[in-house]
Amino acid sequence: MNTQDGPRTEEEYAQAQITLRAIVTSKEAGVIIGKAGQNVAELRDKTGVRAGVSKVVPGVHDRVLTVTGPLTGISEAYGLVADGLVKGAPQMGMGGVVANPNTHPIRLLISHNQMGTIIGRQGLKIKQIQDASGVRMVAQKEMLPQSTERIVEIQGTPDGVQKAVWEIGKCLIDDQERGYGTVLYSPAVRVQGAAPTPAMNGTGYGAPRGYNRTGNGADFTGSGAPYQRRSTGPSDTGPPPAVEDGEDIQTQNISIPADMVGCIIGRGGSKISEIRKSSGARISIAKAPHDDTGERMFTITGGQTANEKALYLLYENLEAEKMRRSNIPEAAA
Repeated sequence: MNTQDGPRTEEEYAQAQITLRAIVTSKEAGVIIGKAGQNVAELRDKTGVRAGVSKVVPGVHDRVLTVTGPLTGISEAYGLVADGLVKGAPQMGMGGVVANPNTHPIRLLISHNQMGTIIGRQGLKIKQIQDASGVRMVAQKEMLPQSTERIVEIQGTPDGVQKAVWEIGKCLIDDQERGYGTVLYSPAVRVQGAAPTPAMNGTGYGAPRGYNRTGNGADFTGSGAPYQRRSTGPSDTGPPPAVEDGEDIQTQNISIPADMVGCIIGRGGSKISEIRKSSGARISIAKAPHDDTGERMFTITGGQTANEKALYLLYENLEAEKMRRSNIPEAAA
């Protein structure tokens, strides 16, 4: 784990290894891959990164582009991707006119926990990145279904995209610890009004795959090094967390929006007790917000299977509450 005091040099940033993912449409994926994989092979050769696009899920238009390597290679790779998309998948605007010539939106996937570093206090950091690169950036507020990732859309020239990705990558490297425990977004068929049903991962309850730390290339292998931490605080009370044979104890932190904490805990702690019992994971909740967003940190400790189930149940509760609130008429709210 690369933690250090004081600012890094530009050379240290350039060599730092991270993974940066983006959502692409099926058409964009085709342009990025190229005939017989020619374009993506050329991208790897030019930049020295590992790059790949997730398989097609029938009935789903989204795919995920994953790029892993040193930051200098990643920023260059996204610049080349943007250039390829400008030429190969121009966006049509009103009246069949190409919108913003020589630009194409790139939709990066960023861990919800790391988004604050990119936006900065009162939006100063995101403004600084936009000014330095000449792009326009929009950060989506909502997390993607069954994940803790959000989209940052970059609209600009390929050169601008490359500069913006370089600056975003520096933020992610500085804030890498908060990327632990990210639930990676996985395109899946989702039924309107029902809990999404991602691919089963052998645990028997339809938990989404890929609870990995973004930023270390783990989503290429499907299993990242666990973030191990021995807890010595009050959260040690209660039964030991469930661990299956061959599993290490892992600790994962997730931020829950302030206005959602109550519904996750439930009356008299009933809901959180049920999640603890069902999953076998130990879940402790910070008494105070961890930053000026007012969000509270939930710490989940247990084996990978128990942690995955706990995360799945937490997000199922969050999605259900969001849906319940969206159905309340404005006048009654």
